[in-house]
Amino acid sequence: MNLPKDAKKIKIDNSTVDFYTFIKDGTKYYYFDTSICAAPEPMINAMAGLKIINDTNDKLIMLNHQIPSGLFPRIDKVFDFEIERLEEQNNVLITFTYKKESLAEVDFNNNSCAGV
Repeated sequence: MNLPKDAKKIKIDNSTVDFYTFIKDGTKYYYFDTSICAAPEPMINAMAGLKIINDTNDKLIMLNHQIPSGLFPRIDKVFDFEIERLEEQNNVLITFTYKKESLAEVDFNNNSCAGV
């Protein structure tokens, strides 16, 4: 994914990679890339990013080397996610959105990973 020219680097608590934010079509996006990271960094950064879009209209975009299957059961009651395979890069792009109707909660401190 090519970030827009107006994307700004931001600080996200507990993250280990750079996060960026930009606005596209009236929606605020947060983006991070863990495609070259090993476990547990993708999980740690996904949870840090999801925490900032919790209960908002914002979206979080994650670039990763594989589908983070260990993450989805922890968040699927609170967040929707769309997966796009980037064949030429052999990566996946996951876009997370907060479910407005959800009353469930996510334990954002549970960011350990079994390496799945």
